[in-house]
Amino acid sequence: MAWKVIAEGLALGTLLVAFCAYGIRNGAVHMVYLYHKDVQERCVENGLITWDQIKNHSLDMKRRALPAYVLLLLTFVYALNGARGFWDGFWQMFAILFIANLIDRLGIDGYWVGHTDTWTIPGTEDLKPYINAKDKAIKWLTGTLGSAAVAAAIAGLLSPAVR
Repeated sequence: MAWKVIAEGLALGTLLVAFCAYGIRNGAVHMVYLYHKDVQERCVENGLITWDQIKNHSLDMKRRALPAYVLLLLTFVYALNGARGFWDGFWQMFAILFIANLIDRLGIDGYWVGHTDTWTIPGTEDLKPYINAKDKAIKWLTGTLGSAAVAAAIAGLLSPAVR
């Protein structure tokens, strides 16, 4: 079961990479909502994007990505793995989300954003690094605790229904 859950975490992380690739397909400025406020302000000042577009891109990605992410997670844990009860659902969801978080922290933030030019927005190069040491620490903490909280909340809600 552990190898299956690891594979599912890798699949969920791959979905996250795919959503990021989709989001920046016409330039990283379309996902500037993930950047610091100073980068967003510079992009608006330079005429690369408007505040309304930033808001709309953010909402659009949340409408697309979040349901797909949760649906895939629930499919893995409850439909494919047959989780029953709180603990069974919790540990599987936490492990899958933790692995996806590792992909996000190491693969996306650490390598893709930090060591390639793919996420560079013209005119904001002087504002790099886009993800500083404080951001990284916060993302590690919130990603780990957030994975646990989401897994506990979903398992708590669904465990009475899937005994």
